[in-house]
Amino acid sequence: MTSVDTIRVAVAQFHVGADIATNLERCLFWLDQAATCNPDLIVLPEFCNHLSWYDDKQHCFDVSVALDGPFLAAIAEKANALGCHVVVNCTVQRPDGSATGSSLLYGPEGTLLADNTKQIYIGHENDFLEKATSEGPVVATALGRVGLYACMDGVINETPRCLALNGAQLMLNSLNSFATDEASLHIPVRAAENKVFVVAANKVGPLVPEEMIEAISAGTGIPPQFLNGAGESQVVAPDGTVLVKASRDREEFVYADIEVAAAQDKKRPDGTDVFASRRPELYASIAADPSEQPLPDMSDGGAVSSAVICAGPAELDVVLAHLRSAVSSGARLVALPPLAGDTADLPAAVRRGEDIVARIAAGCGEAWVATALVRAVADGYAYCGVLVNSSGVVLEQPQVHRSERFAFSVPGNAFTSVDTPWGRVAVVPSDDSIYPETFRLLAMQGVQVAMVPLSPLEDWELTTGLLERSAENRINLLVAPDTARHGPGFITALQTDFTVMTPWHERPFDGLLSHPQWHRAAPGEALLVHDVYPANAANKVVSANTDLLLDRPWRLCGAITRTAADI
Repeated sequence: MTSVDTIRVAVAQFHVGADIATNLERCLFWLDQAATCNPDLIVLPEFCNHLSWYDDKQHCFDVSVALDGPFLAAIAEKANALGCHVVVNCTVQRPDGSATGSSLLYGPEGTLLADNTKQIYIGHENDFLEKATSEGPVVATALGRVGLYACMDGVINETPRCLALNGAQLMLNSLNSFATDEASLHIPVRAAENKVFVVAANKVGPLVPEEMIEAISAGTGIPPQFLNGAGESQVVAPDGTVLVKASRDREEFVYADIEVAAAQDKKRPDGTDVFASRRPELYASIAADPSEQPLPDMSDGGAVSSAVICAGPAELDVVLAHLRSAVSSGARLVALPPLAGDTADLPAAVRRGEDIVARIAAGCGEAWVATALVRAVADGYAYCGVLVNSSGVVLEQPQVHRSERFAFSVPGNAFTSVDTPWGRVAVVPSDDSIYPETFRLLAMQGVQVAMVPLSPLEDWELTTGLLERSAENRINLLVAPDTARHGPGFITALQTDFTVMTPWHERPFDGLLSHPQWHRAAPGEALLVHDVYPANAANKVVSANTDLLLDRPWRLCGAITRTAADI
């Protein structure tokens, strides 16, 4: 075993079929294989007892395993024999006759330390398995504080967010996924947004009965190669760095050494504590019944030419010249980088902002243009996102979450949006864009396009963070950074073909679950123009019975809405 300060974590990926005895043998084999690296923890994939394919609900129950049955007894005995912690996910028989998809953590003595049922099922899983009815446990272990989740639980933010807010340092994710954006997007962003370690194990090989692959492919429109587990099991650090990643298609294990205490540090490079600066008193609607939160109509409109301009605030004339070029090319939604400039002299910064607004209004024609400026507000000054058209400022969004670098800014107390000729639009200031709650609240308002004038501080913001906000909420994004140090500016455009296992007409299925079209500025490219599709924000159904917004685990989001006074 490694030292107390550093632990070794391993993930094993392998194929699981329809024979329970064979599947147990595979689990035990890969536990033995992974144990050769002398780990403190081994995480196995989701649904280790049987592939997720059932004749009916009774069949699902029959192939599930009992907590006190031989399958899990063998796993517990192996954990004890190896002297390490083990996570296995199975469909589990419950006393009321139901079955659940559950992750089980066994200690090195073979003791069951945590039993966590999945909160969000995807597609047909909803037909056979019962969801969790309580928040996922966070358990204190010799390795640190551990939380468990599985697959679809991590495609949206709420379940991992609650685990982190409840104190998890290690979040262990078991997957049964064909989606290639699990590894590239959904897994690493959960580490970075919560500043915790994520240890994730996926499957490889067929996820459906092998003899039925061709028929299932023909019936669903999913090419056969995408009916296999997508692999790429991985370990991710609190800054979003992937420490180790397995292959996409081989049975194997990988491991990494981590310092769990690093997950205690929730500070950004400017010193902002991203947990202490949350505004849970504003998040109540996230934990409210979605059936009582109808979205506005989004059916009108087609493609809208949109642009992002990537430059620094010192290059104001260059930015405005690119704005004129974008407008003349037909762009109607344009995101500029933040143009607040030096904030040491706040009255001067306000005057600068007023001049910039006037110059944008004079040169934007029919376009609506976003940037970030210092604005005078009732109680002082605020760092604000603004949306400007030819008549002047039509939306002013003060930064809601306090940050150290804009400590002067009087916080706003709501996120707002405005209807434009091309759909409902919001502007998100830099230091609000790192919070998953920000975009969740905007999605609940029916925002179709979010414009982000960005001053990034960390790489993950531009590599996974903002892309994830677009994916998990189905919102088109225009992201205009004032530096290329952490990545290029980009536009995300929501696809028309989206819901898995429904007919697609404009593109073949490409293995991506919710990843939007991602148009990034090339090195040195200051003006990026692409179409976005506001109306596509209406469809948030990733698979049957799985709506990214309506099926969020709202009943179990107490940690998100708890204020310091509630704790």
